Amino acid sequence: MDAASDALPDDIAALKAALLAARARADVAEAEVAAARARQSDAEALVARQQLEIEKLRREIYGPRSERTQRLLDQMELQLEELEAAATEDEIQAEKDAAKTTTVTAFVRQRPARKPFPEHLPRERVVVAGPTACTCCGGARLCKLGEDVTETLEVVPRQWKVIQHVREKLTCRDCEAVSQAPAPFHAAPRGWAGPNLLAMIAFEKFGQHQPLNRQAERYAREGVPISLSTLADQIGTCCAVLDPMVKLIEAHVFAAERLHGDDTTVPVLARGKTDIGRSWVYVRDDGPFGGPAPPAAMFYYSRDRGGAHPQSHLATYRGILQADAFGGYTKLYDPGREPGSITEAACWSHARRKFFVLADLALNAQRKAQGKPATFVSPLALAAVRRIDALFDIERTINGKPAAERVAVRRERSLPLAIELEAWMQQERARLSRHDDVAKAMDYMLKRWASFTRFLDDGRICLSNNTAERALRGIALGRRAWLFAGSDRGGQRAAKMYSLIVTARMNDIDPQAWLADVLARIAEHPVQKLAELLPWTWRPRERQQAA
Repeated sequence: MDAASDALPDDIAALKAALLAARARADVAEAEVAAARARQSDAEALVARQQLEIEKLRREIYGPRSERTQRLLDQMELQLEELEAAATEDEIQAEKDAAKTTTVTAFVRQRPARKPFPEHLPRERVVVAGPTACTCCGGARLCKLGEDVTETLEVVPRQWKVIQHVREKLTCRDCEAVSQAPAPFHAAPRGWAGPNLLAMIAFEKFGQHQPLNRQAERYAREGVPISLSTLADQIGTCCAVLDPMVKLIEAHVFAAERLHGDDTTVPVLARGKTDIGRSWVYVRDDGPFGGPAPPAAMFYYSRDRGGAHPQSHLATYRGILQADAFGGYTKLYDPGREPGSITEAACWSHARRKFFVLADLALNAQRKAQGKPATFVSPLALAAVRRIDALFDIERTINGKPAAERVAVRRERSLPLAIELEAWMQQERARLSRHDDVAKAMDYMLKRWASFTRFLDDGRICLSNNTAERALRGIALGRRAWLFAGSDRGGQRAAKMYSLIVTARMNDIDPQAWLADVLARIAEHPVQKLAELLPWTWRPRERQQAA
């Protein structure tokens, strides 16, 4: 300490120079540390981005490796989001620190090539005037050589406006009669909200899971106060006006040769508590066997999970039903049922899930990384999962092919695997206790083996019921936002709107744009031609007028 003090000069100018040199060295050290931190953050973000791309490619090529694949992809995307934000933040800090020095080079991230902005977006030119004199010699004889354009994507905040429909009154000089054009059509009598506003309110509530109270708060902040009761009135208007479209979708869905069926829980407000209601979905999707019919989904709501509900939903249906082993479907498979029996097709994904829970290697790896004891992994369950995955691998090669071609491939490649799987399960099941979890998973399949192997003789049948589960995914995600349905009527309204929104999405149609156009046209559209407004036949009014 004393030696260091003695080494310092006594001259004030020398002390200032030493202090400036120390500060310069500190700035260089800070810049180097910031650059190293930015490089590390960039490397972490790059690794996360590549891992996400690899997992997506694996899912696209080989299909889901586990039941949690989609959930894991969502988590990886969230992790990538945080890492990219941190890397950019560290890059900017490294540039600031490098600017204080003359020896440290600023770190610049290597970003992927950005796609050009869409051509349909309007362009607003902001011209920056060039110099009036040469920056080199000061001469005024300048001529334009060209221009460089830098594009910046910008958004205009939502604009509210009031449209005034002015109808002139004319009187006849001969008979003194008054003539006037008829009033414009509204989605509902005495309607005050335009179709785009109605579609936005409905889609925000049912498509984006934003309750009406949150919408009312946002509209008030934008300078347009609309009460909660007024917004709820518009939801009732939309449901009543769009009811004919729901019925057309319902008729289309139940005209299918094969349906996917499933249900999920829906909390519903009750006196002093919340009850657990049910949302049912039936999906028509002929794409896997090359059918020409467009896909569609029909939702229903019930207060409980009684078997009477699916029996009433499918009261007039005859065909193939792909669903889980819910006891409420049993009466539908009765050969003496009127107007005819329904053919049961079991879901291999449900059966695989029972084995997968007992052979979750990924979960064990995660627990091991967290320092937790690993759970038991059943070798029999792992073997069953691998045998079932072999069947799914074959299915991916024939997805979208005609039904006859699918049956031919299945009889050649899938039939031997199915026979081998059944014999293996029968052999292993005889050695297990009836209380064993693997035995219960095997019994689930062996007791319904005829339903599980029906796909070998019918090319229209899929191996899984994932189509219905995907249709219900929006409800499962939205429950965290809207918490519960307000009443049974609210559940029924939600089911109608889900039918419209999910069907539009299945046909690659923007639900909000479609709802807005339908609400604008349905009042004056002929009843006999309402099918023209269905998502798979719909054309926007501008495109139709141009045609």
